[in-house]
Amino acid sequence: MMQRNGGGVGAGGQPWVLRRVRLTWLSFMLFFILVFFPLIAHYYLTTIDEAGGPDKRIFGPRPGGELCEAKHVQDLCRIRESVSEELLQLEAKRQELNGEIVRLNLRIEACKRSIDSAKQDLLQLKNVISQTEHSYKELMAQNQPKLSLPVRLLPDKDDPGLPPPKSAHVCRLRSCFDYARCPLTSGFPVYVYDTASYPWGESLDPLVRQAFATSVKSSIYVTDNPSIACLYVVLVGELQESPSSPLPAPSALEKQLKALPYWRSDGHNHLLVHLSRKSMTQNFLYNVSTGRAAVAQSTFLEQQYREGFDLVVSPLVHALSEPNFLEVPPQVPVKRKYLFTFQGERVESLRSSLQEGPPQSFEEEMEGDPPADYDDRIIGTLKAVQDSRLDRVLVEFTCKSPQPSLPTEWALCGEREERLEVLKASTFALVISPGDGQLMASAGNGMRLFEALEVGAIPVVLGDHAKLPYHQLVHWSEAAIMVPKPRITELHFLLRSLSDNDLLAMRRQGRFLWETYFSTSENVLGTILASVRTRIQVPPAPIHEEPAQEIPHKAGKMAGTDANMGDNGDLDLGPVETEPPYASPRFLRNFTYTASDTYQTWNRAPGPFHLFPHTPLDPVLPSEAKFLGSGTGFRPIGSGTGGSGKEFQAALGGNVPREQFTVVMLTYEREEVLMNSLERLNGLPYLNKVVVVWNSPKPPSDDLLWPDIGLPIVVVRTEKNSLNNRFLPWDVVETEAILSIDDDAHLRHDEIMFGFRVWREARDRIVGFPGRFHAWDVNHQSWLYNSNYSCELSMVLTGAAFFHKYYAYLYSYVMPQAIRDMVDEYINCEDIAMNFLVSHITRKPPIKVTSRWTFRCPGCPQALSHDDSHFHERHKCINFFVKVYGYMPLLYTQFRVDSVLFKTRLPHDKTKCFKFI
Repeated sequence: MMQRNGGGVGAGGQPWVLRRVRLTWLSFMLFFILVFFPLIAHYYLTTIDEAGGPDKRIFGPRPGGELCEAKHVQDLCRIRESVSEELLQLEAKRQELNGEIVRLNLRIEACKRSIDSAKQDLLQLKNVISQTEHSYKELMAQNQPKLSLPVRLLPDKDDPGLPPPKSAHVCRLRSCFDYARCPLTSGFPVYVYDTASYPWGESLDPLVRQAFATSVKSSIYVTDNPSIACLYVVLVGELQESPSSPLPAPSALEKQLKALPYWRSDGHNHLLVHLSRKSMTQNFLYNVSTGRAAVAQSTFLEQQYREGFDLVVSPLVHALSEPNFLEVPPQVPVKRKYLFTFQGERVESLRSSLQEGPPQSFEEEMEGDPPADYDDRIIGTLKAVQDSRLDRVLVEFTCKSPQPSLPTEWALCGEREERLEVLKASTFALVISPGDGQLMASAGNGMRLFEALEVGAIPVVLGDHAKLPYHQLVHWSEAAIMVPKPRITELHFLLRSLSDNDLLAMRRQGRFLWETYFSTSENVLGTILASVRTRIQVPPAPIHEEPAQEIPHKAGKMAGTDANMGDNGDLDLGPVETEPPYASPRFLRNFTYTASDTYQTWNRAPGPFHLFPHTPLDPVLPSEAKFLGSGTGFRPIGSGTGGSGKEFQAALGGNVPREQFTVVMLTYEREEVLMNSLERLNGLPYLNKVVVVWNSPKPPSDDLLWPDIGLPIVVVRTEKNSLNNRFLPWDVVETEAILSIDDDAHLRHDEIMFGFRVWREARDRIVGFPGRFHAWDVNHQSWLYNSNYSCELSMVLTGAAFFHKYYAYLYSYVMPQAIRDMVDEYINCEDIAMNFLVSHITRKPPIKVTSRWTFRCPGCPQALSHDDSHFHERHKCINFFVKVYGYMPLLYTQFRVDSVLFKTRLPHDKTKCFKFI
């Protein structure tokens, strides 16, 4: 066993050794072949080239010419030569470019030095310009100081009093009124005594007391702080006598007045107001010493009235009621059934007049003693005119039920409704002053005057000694005819000689005076306070502006500019404003200008030239301005104030050389259309800002991105959906010019700029693009609204029109509420209402620019105007507005303003149209 194992091992180990020896040998051979064989071959080849000489080299380099003799390398030689030439050319260009770079670097350095020098020069120029602008502003501030809202100055609590006048009957403002309590910037605070605080308060007429209290609450001048008051108002009548509360004796009333807490011994700066509601009103203040207190009442005796100090006021007819416009007769036709009427009775002279024969002529009577009373002669003359039947007149000198009246005064006949029916058929209404010349004003004559103006009968006042209400402030000759009694024989001729135009103007003015100063208790109290304030030259408070409740919104990307929209052509108004939006500054009128308008503003309708009672420092309406239907057109007055261009602008404040306008855009849930319209305004010159009136109760979408047009876009939330919101005087509108535009209107920039240019020359007018007109329907005897193409127009749609912000105040706060209510009822006609208002005030038609008759954008959703009922509603609106105004204020015109180079093609049937350039 042992041998087998050992033999196996020895036999098995021998082949393993042999294999190892073989592997070693093979490795050595491979190393020798890989290392020494290449070395030996290299050495051998090198030796062969050296032994054979340079001509017999096999592997060494050969001369170029010998190598090129081979055909297969000729192409390579040509390529090498071409590459060599290109390399030489590139090298030359590289050297040339390096030289150019060196020269350009030198020029860059020179330019940098020039830029630094130019920057220094520019900085110096900016400093010079800044210094020049500063010097210019200083000079302007010295020569034209910019006015702002004045600081309110209030009187001292301690009243030092005034030196006593020689007599209370010779009181005038200069001697009996303490101006120290009424600084020009005081705001005219008025303290009104509570009627329950003095003894005779229980004897006041309940209706008068209630109407007075209601009017006091609505006045912006009334204050509860008596220590700062400028004026103290005491209601002293009308008193009602009853067994339980008899009228106080004059001496007792005098003591009660002196016992008032702020009477201060003489009653200076007090106003005793006596409002008459009846034709028979006792003048119980006649024997009462009122000291330095002024008296405002309807009845005055000559020895009682203090000229320039006391006030003749109108009676309080409508104590708690408002006038109904639909019951007021229209102002046309001008001539009515009767030429003139008079109904009255005077007991003292009536019987003698009827019993005596026909009166002698004035010449015969003047040969003797002059007549003391002309009433008898007036009766005879008027009867003779009635009997002649040349004109239809109505005169009655006996009454079935005469109203109580003062001695020598003509008593009113019948009830008020009966008298109004007669006056509605009268062209003129006679108002005969009392026969007693000492009775210069009476409540009975005030009633006659009130009723005549109310129904449009032109008053004819017989007697030059009569004092009409507010005669020092109201120019009655524009609304009434004043005839001395000795001219009674010429009265008929005088009334027949007046033209229809003059009659209509007087009737409009009379209705304006009635509606503004006499119609309601608020008007009566406001007029009394305005009279005192005007006399002491305190400017009125500015009217309230509509606060804008802004809706936050997100601005998106910068809006693009359409080439067609931005092409302004040659219509630039001057250098385009490069600064941020610049508002037309307010308060540029001074006190002198304000005081100079006092006469005009009291005697004119609320037109753009006459802001009544007079223009305040703020270029808006005074708060006591009232307007209930009519007025008269502008006619130049002797002072020369007013006008349609710069004068109109100067009358309202503003800055002409540097002026912009505000776009007011009304919208209702048309976001895509609105965004497109806003984008089209990008780049529009002279645009101050855009006010979007959001007329929908639902707010804009949260993800809505508004275009960035480089100007403020103010989105205003409204209380309700109303088309009247278009004309609200928003406080965010800081410019005089307003471009009212619909959200779907499509106007080019050059058209807008041209319209703005025209408006600047006619600021009192509506200047717009689409024209419309009214027409009379003979078959139905009513007015129609027409939008057909025509040579004439009387309206301009406010969906694309310029107007002054002044008219926004008139439309929202002064125009009759009935008109705004109808606009809300139909959701229509707001543009017609604005045209009625402006034409009524200015007595001028609007101005149409360009030949554009529509402005709707293509592809926009349908508007309300496409509804079938749209035109029927507008017909109704026109006829209703005519009833409210009493006449048709719209005026026709063929005037149209176009650019000088503008041409339009007219159809053959329109060749008679005229275009003014």
